[in-house]
Amino acid sequence: MAYNLQSLITILEGILNPQQSLWNVDRNKPQLQSLLHKAESLLHILEKSSLTNIPSNLESQIRDVSYKAEDIIETRMVSSKLMQDRISKFEQVVSNPVSLAFHTSDLQQVTQDLDLVMEQVVKLMQGRTATSSNLASFSHGDVQQAIQQQESVKLVEVDEIKMTADAPLSSSKSNLVGVDADILQLKDRLTNMQSKLEIIPITGMGGIGKSTLAQNLYDDQLIITHFDYRGWAAISQLPNMRDILLSLLRRPDDKIDDELNGCNENELKDILYKRLFGRRYMIVLDDIWTTKFWDGIRMYFPNNSNGSRIVITTRESNVAQHIVNSKSLHHNLQLLNKAASWDLLRQTVFGEEDCPLELQEIGTKIVSECGGLPLAIHVTGGILSKIERSIDAWEHLSIDVKASIVKSEEQFSNILSWSYNHLPIHLKPCFLYMGIFSEDHEIKGSRLTSIWIAEGFVKSNGDKSLEEKAKDYLNVLVERNLLFVAKKKANRKALSYSMHDLLRDLCIRKANEEKFLHVEDYMRRVSVESSYDMEDVCASPQLMSFARSFICTNDKINISPVFGILRLVRVLDVTSMLLEEFPEEILQLVNLRYLAINCSSGLPDGISRLHNLQTLICPHFMPYVPSELWDMHELIHIKFKETVFKIRNIKFDLKKLQTLYTVRVTPKLISSGFFERIPNIIKLGICYGDSPNIVVDLGHLYKLEILHCLSELDKDGSRFLQKLRFPSNLKNLTLGGCVVFRSLLTTLCTLPNLEVLRIVKCVFEREGEAEEEEEWEATEGGEFHSLLFLQLDSLNLVHWKADETNFPKLRKLFVFGCYKLDEIPSAIGDIPTLQDIMIVNCGDSVMASAQQIQKVQQEEYDNFDLKVFIV
Repeated sequence: MAYNLQSLITILEGILNPQQSLWNVDRNKPQLQSLLHKAESLLHILEKSSLTNIPSNLESQIRDVSYKAEDIIETRMVSSKLMQDRISKFEQVVSNPVSLAFHTSDLQQVTQDLDLVMEQVVKLMQGRTATSSNLASFSHGDVQQAIQQQESVKLVEVDEIKMTADAPLSSSKSNLVGVDADILQLKDRLTNMQSKLEIIPITGMGGIGKSTLAQNLYDDQLIITHFDYRGWAAISQLPNMRDILLSLLRRPDDKIDDELNGCNENELKDILYKRLFGRRYMIVLDDIWTTKFWDGIRMYFPNNSNGSRIVITTRESNVAQHIVNSKSLHHNLQLLNKAASWDLLRQTVFGEEDCPLELQEIGTKIVSECGGLPLAIHVTGGILSKIERSIDAWEHLSIDVKASIVKSEEQFSNILSWSYNHLPIHLKPCFLYMGIFSEDHEIKGSRLTSIWIAEGFVKSNGDKSLEEKAKDYLNVLVERNLLFVAKKKANRKALSYSMHDLLRDLCIRKANEEKFLHVEDYMRRVSVESSYDMEDVCASPQLMSFARSFICTNDKINISPVFGILRLVRVLDVTSMLLEEFPEEILQLVNLRYLAINCSSGLPDGISRLHNLQTLICPHFMPYVPSELWDMHELIHIKFKETVFKIRNIKFDLKKLQTLYTVRVTPKLISSGFFERIPNIIKLGICYGDSPNIVVDLGHLYKLEILHCLSELDKDGSRFLQKLRFPSNLKNLTLGGCVVFRSLLTTLCTLPNLEVLRIVKCVFEREGEAEEEEEWEATEGGEFHSLLFLQLDSLNLVHWKADETNFPKLRKLFVFGCYKLDEIPSAIGDIPTLQDIMIVNCGDSVMASAQQIQKVQQEEYDNFDLKVFIV
């Protein structure tokens, strides 16, 4: 449980930092420095020794002393800050810094406890080294060499993997090995001439690849062209019928229509039935656990007698039996044979490279212990790919595999436990935190890394920021196949992540063993999904007062009683429900680092009391944002999805701010030098209402990568783009409700790193000319050098002239709601990198031009990689 030490170290470093001005710790400074030194020393020893299988009693001692020290320090910090706030409010003065004093005996006790733990860890290391030296069959020199090699292997395993910015984000889990016959058989069942509605169950044990196989079929080009409509929904053990219906009704671009969001469950069922009626459809219901769910939805899939198909995946044979009434119709996946298992492991570890001959024998030995289970092979391969490619290193790990694997279900459990035990210490809390989210939950990477930072799991070495280090952690978990990329951004970088349900089972089991989440006598991190959970939480107010994370995912629960209990909470996420008023009790939670709240009343005066706050997320429109928000100089991310706020007075340079959505540009904002005060901003949203002649110079914001420029077409401010100066490092640009001139497009071509361009509800105009038919004519030399994704949405364009030289790297072209546009330029099809063209709600001529592009590419150039989607 050494990772708890990092959280403790983060707290101590914060209050001992000579540059911080909030805390005065002169009275206890020597004791706190001693405690920090001992915690750092113990963590260093545990990291470098790479001790695995630490006795449970020693793990418990490390955990308990870490928790105890955290509780003592943060309890005192919260009490002192609240006392100062009360005094300041009463006397109407601000007295800084806050005097932070502890009982000497408390600090002495936790320091002594750390000393005791350190002594036991050192003895454990010495004992294991002594055991290794008692190998009678080796000379003394051989023994020393073997020990050094063993430690070398271990150190390679725990050292952080350095991830490059362009490292592949998707794992090899999508590789399909040994299932060619399954694919052919299922394709035949999906596309044969049988007209009646057929349900096809894919069954098998967990981790055998049911979902992967179904996904491969779902994305197959033959299947795409055969069916008029396709829908996919993940069901899981606790199905949410409304979310499932929305998934099945989701548009091809992964968006949900606003009108659907406003429908209740019964209305969504009726819409689903009507949308499927008369069409040949393919529906995938992934991971069904109970017959009750099927019985509740089956009547909304019409039998159109036109060859429609429903594919279900389940590990429960009785569920499949209930659905199709015949076991002979099940497609039961089998474990991989030895050859296929080795092929899968080789691909996972080496990709397209050949496996060195000297590793093949030990590799086949390792993979044989995986029992032919694809997920086990992927996880094992993820570990092998991160260690030294040597016989000694692989032999060492093969011993651990043999020791940890037993028969039956426990076999796979032990394989996954092995993968967890071999995680570097700093990654273990990041992995365990996934257990707080519900099954099949997809979480954005930015949210996850912000939470890890708020919890104190991430330590920067000085070369990188905390956010950059957290992204490295995330990438390593993906590379080890412990997290999977669920969705990607337009530039193909990861957007959201998920965890396989079996890995989540392991995650929760380990988290419970280590008292990381909500277990008996501990409520360190709490997730509430039901009223029963809430009753359990409120029944233990003393335990809840020590909780560091509270996440609620149910919008029907009354959570107001919990705010007065969460005294030391760092992470509070209650965005699942809409609150009419901002709970005043939250202003007492001065230990908060991460706050995500859905509130319609606006932020209250006094929000600056949350002086530690790093991330503030408000997805609902908030009519009021107090100016004191800009006094909170610890803020890193401010994400207001719909709110546009004015900024009046800035007292601090917001050097830590990296995300800000959305600020209204006014003359006063520019004159105040606001954009000079946010030098490290990475994501920025700006909005114009009027004053189009304001010059906004963002050229000095060298770290700005994502920019949203919004306006209203009925306002003069919609012409502001002529006065906007872009930073050269910009990668992602969205223009909404603006007037677009040719000179602007020429300017955008000069941005060397621009990868994503969205032009939404804009008007194209020529400077100084009144044109009835608006056009975008890409001039010679007007080249978007790096553009990967282009979206044209609800525009007045009539003519678009361009060729492959203007977009040499384009991969995806989305055209939505451009009713006036006559066609897609035919030369667009000659772009060698182009993969997808999606046309939604456009005229017949646009659809015909896209289809013609695909036809020419296939017939004349044998290019079958280009896909055209028309909705």
